[in-house]
Amino acid sequence: MSAKAAPGWGSASFPAIRPGEVALDPAGQFAVHQALARYAFALDQQDAEALAAVLTEDATWAFMIAGESELGPVAGREAILEFARGAWGAETDQRRHNLVNVVFRSADAGTALVHAYLMLTSNAGGNSSVIATGFYTFRLEHAGGEWRLAELFLGTDNAW
Repeated sequence: MSAKAAPGWGSASFPAIRPGEVALDPAGQFAVHQALARYAFALDQQDAEALAAVLTEDATWAFMIAGESELGPVAGREAILEFARGAWGAETDQRRHNLVNVVFRSADAGTALVHAYLMLTSNAGGNSSVIATGFYTFRLEHAGGEWRLAELFLGTDNAW
């Protein structure tokens, strides 16, 4: 596997953003953004309880590392939590999952399809630096008054 992906590699996994129907008012869109922020904070604080709260019971995660190596899918909330705990156990630095350029592909009262870029930072060695970049595709479901992640795909531009 190469250390980085070629320019434009994600186009196969990351469909062009076209104006889709976003039938969600600003408050609903903000609630989706909040769910994504809670996901990122849960990862960064290694908070399994908070991560569980933002996932559907049957959530799935899948990854493409540096445009070449597939990982997953990891299926089900408990399997995802076990996967996250394993990753957290290997970390010796503070990570920050910065989600930027969040865009809705489609949304209604029950489901939202959202894309975002990832800028993953680390404080390893006492200096803050960007260790990975990539993109997410999230499918969220609204139930019980909360937005939760049902599907997550992360494609990274580099291995770290």
